[in-house]
Amino acid sequence: MSAGHVDDGTRLLGSLVPMTAYDIRLIGDPVLRQEAKLITDIDGKLVRLVDDMLETMYEAPGIGLAAPQVGVQKRLFVWDVGMGPKAIVNPEIVESSGEWIFEEGCLSVPGLSWEITRPKVVHIVGRDMDGNEMSFEADELEARLFQHELDHLEGTLLIERLDEETRKVALKTIRDMQLGQAASLAKNELRLP
Repeated sequence: MSAGHVDDGTRLLGSLVPMTAYDIRLIGDPVLRQEAKLITDIDGKLVRLVDDMLETMYEAPGIGLAAPQVGVQKRLFVWDVGMGPKAIVNPEIVESSGEWIFEEGCLSVPGLSWEITRPKVVHIVGRDMDGNEMSFEADELEARLFQHELDHLEGTLLIERLDEETRKVALKTIRDMQLGQAASLAKNELRLP
């Protein structure tokens, strides 16, 4: 989930965004439509993945990042809403309540955001990086972040949370951005000596 919604004009939707540790996959990349696999072993390789994902998330800048967004099909996400970095393995929402409308963006759909209605409170369970069970309630922004990142683990992008008319406009905007950026890149390449 994105913290800011700035598009510097050099990113081509459907391609990769260069980052420090990993590239964030953007809308149009088929990996974002695949369901992530359960993690059966928490080892040093997974700990390194979490560290790299956190670095990528902070660099983006974002407040949450799911493993599929960096091309890794594992049920894992990282986040930091100002309380320090955290990671959860095999997360699952077991209960939700209320309703909260909020402007939501995504690192995989840079520069765009929409008002999306989601449950206000969620109870999430999973495992920490030591393999211990995690279970806690989250409210408002953190609850939204968990739902957003879990969507990524299911192969769902936030545009699928939009009503039909808003989704059509969003997809047209994304297509126009892709075409405009592709044309701009091609024009710049033609100017090279």
